Amino acid sequence: MPRKADAQVMTFAGQEFSPRFAYGEMAQVTEVTGTGMGTRLGTGFGRFTDAEIPWTVQYDEVLLVLEGQLTVRTGNGEHTAGPRDCIWLPAGTELTYIAESALVFYAIEPANWAEKG
Repeated sequence: MPRKADAQVMTFAGQEFSPRFAYGEMAQVTEVTGTGMGTRLGTGFGRFTDAEIPWTVQYDEVLLVLEGQLTVRTGNGEHTAGPRDCIWLPAGTELTYIAESALVFYAIEPANWAEKG
């Protein structure tokens, strides 16, 4: 892992969103922190538009809804959050992200989950 970066401010206006998953028309993300900064904590913003995205999280994840409404459907039912509400998802959770229009901030650990074998 690279040397840890110094403390810094990352402005929302400076973020560049790009398509995510095979569902790029439904989800765009921008990474704020991750392994490139020498941290195990991955954070960023996600925009969901007319989304219904199946996924299994391979990391612990916290989603903070900033705008709109996000529903996460799991085997235990639907969990819906609006502005300033959070959803916590433990690693291994099979789910579907559902949103008409939502902006969320996410935090995941470990950030390098895709590198695990």
